Amino acid sequence: MPRMLVIGLIVAACLLGILNSGGYRYGISDQAFYLPAVIQHLDSSLFPRDRAMLHAQDRFMLFDDLTAAVVKTTGIPVPTLFFVLFVLGLMGYFGACVELGRHWYRSSWSVAALIFILTLRHRITLTGANTLEGYLHPRTLAFTVAVWGLVAFLRGRSLMALVLVGAAGALHTTTALWFALWLGVAIFAAEPRLRRPLAIAAAMAVVGSIWGLWLGPMREGLQQMDARWVSVLDLKDYVFPTQWPLSAWLVNLSYAAIVWAGHRMRAARSVATPREGALVFGVLALVALFLSSLPFVMMRLALAVQLQVSRVFWMLELMAAIYLVWMALEFAGRGSVERPVRRWVTIALAVAAVARGTYIMRVEQPGRPLVQITVPQDDWTDVMQWLRSTQLDAHVLADPNHAFRYGTSERILGERDVLLEGSKDTALAIYSRAVAYRVRERIDAIGDFDELQPATIMALAAKYDLRYLVTERPMPFTRVYANRRFNVYSLKARR
Repeated sequence: MPRMLVIGLIVAACLLGILNSGGYRYGISDQAFYLPAVIQHLDSSLFPRDRAMLHAQDRFMLFDDLTAAVVKTTGIPVPTLFFVLFVLGLMGYFGACVELGRHWYRSSWSVAALIFILTLRHRITLTGANTLEGYLHPRTLAFTVAVWGLVAFLRGRSLMALVLVGAAGALHTTTALWFALWLGVAIFAAEPRLRRPLAIAAAMAVVGSIWGLWLGPMREGLQQMDARWVSVLDLKDYVFPTQWPLSAWLVNLSYAAIVWAGHRMRAARSVATPREGALVFGVLALVALFLSSLPFVMMRLALAVQLQVSRVFWMLELMAAIYLVWMALEFAGRGSVERPVRRWVTIALAVAAVARGTYIMRVEQPGRPLVQITVPQDDWTDVMQWLRSTQLDAHVLADPNHAFRYGTSERILGERDVLLEGSKDTALAIYSRAVAYRVRERIDAIGDFDELQPATIMALAAKYDLRYLVTERPMPFTRVYANRRFNVYSLKARR
């Protein structure tokens, strides 16, 4: 495939990926955690109350530290840096998948077909991962870097593959962990000369993990989640795969079956390479790891739940897509007769990606821009900008569903501690019993935010040292700021 054609395909895939993700937006979804973590590294005086909760997850990754260091060194604004990293990550991902397609396919049309399929963003069935995101997520960056590790392995550069997986680990620990297992098994199978060093490295990793669990920072992982801890996670359907319906099991396990069948078909035609077979062994190791984790998930062992091993199906689905395209476009025909079929199937996939993305942007999300590098200047943003002028230790009471209802978390825009941010605080509860108890207590204390009465609000203010209330409702408190939609009340004195 000519270089200019590859570049054009990657650019088109990036645009289609953004379309099918509902556009790029800054400050949404999981960034309710990642952005405050970065902001706190830029200004250590922020989030004096919420810092410990944020630390429950950020202690396991370097993404926030690295991002803050880049901002301090270069002076690039955080929104701009996030968008640049998002675009680079998307281009890198599709570039790596082009290289994988070149290994598996004879035809450039088949490579393009794979890329267009991969632009169809969707959730990996009942897991906490999507194939693409409409915002910067370190998990997708780590996935991109690790997929280049697969490319390096297929090219015979195993050490480079391990280096890339290590780099992915600095971005998102567990994503890199699954790739490390996958590639570790593949390298062990493909390169006898590296088996001894790999065995030594694996033994050291096991010893380090035992130390971390018994004496180190992961010792809480040996705890059993009690009913109060689990109750905070009730709305997270990806946490306990032992509760999956049969349909989820059939979909996710079908990936392994497709990979195995596709590889056997390629082996029968003598087109499979030894390294490809080694990757398939790695895929089976991922499935074995997932299945072996289920008894511990059923026991509610904290570490087994926190690792979210079900995300290995993200890797399996990528491999299944590669083999499905090969079986559909490369296996059946021979010679030039099959070329028109490949072309028309690829064109149909491109049209489908354009149509689906257009529908999402025009019908499901009408009026949303394709790219929104900063947050929109609306009434919520206006109130949050006012909060930034308040005391650094100000504690805010807002609708726990404010990030979902208004688009962006108070911690991102207001940069102040908030009593409860329902969507992300409950996710952070996975990583710590103390955080889970804190979140459960605050959920119960607030109840229905829209029905809170002045006496209950004052009781919350006294208990949690709240300074401000942000609400759309008129309340009998001293109003210190307002715009067309929101009121900010002081909770330190009654009117």
